[in-house]
Amino acid sequence: MKAGDCCITLNDSLREERLQSDETAGIAPNCTIVVYDGAVATSKQVRRSVTLPARLAEQVERIARKKRLSDNRVLVELVEQGLEAQKEKEKAFFALAERFRASADPEEVKRLGDQMGRFVFGE
Repeated sequence: MKAGDCCITLNDSLREERLQSDETAGIAPNCTIVVYDGAVATSKQVRRSVTLPARLAEQVERIARKKRLSDNRVLVELVEQGLEAQKEKEKAFFALAERFRASADPEEVKRLGDQMGRFVFGE
């Protein structure tokens, strides 16, 4: 940060109240509000260098400006969401596979087999 810059750290419950009072509180426009929602990793952090296509970098910057977060924080949230979505998809696949193995009805076996094929190979 440069001289004259400031950093305000708030938890999520205070964020909205603080954002509403920014105009009347006289916070300088070069202040950064850092918002933590309690899900901040307490384990060791690892630094990674990632090259993004320009289109994705613009989208990340747009989200960061809209949410008033850093690009890095937005990337962490997006990666976390992607990993969670992947876990959910894996759970759904294994549930479908279990239904496929347990089914005795030939029509249901065909339908479930088709669904598994779409999971593996896409539409």
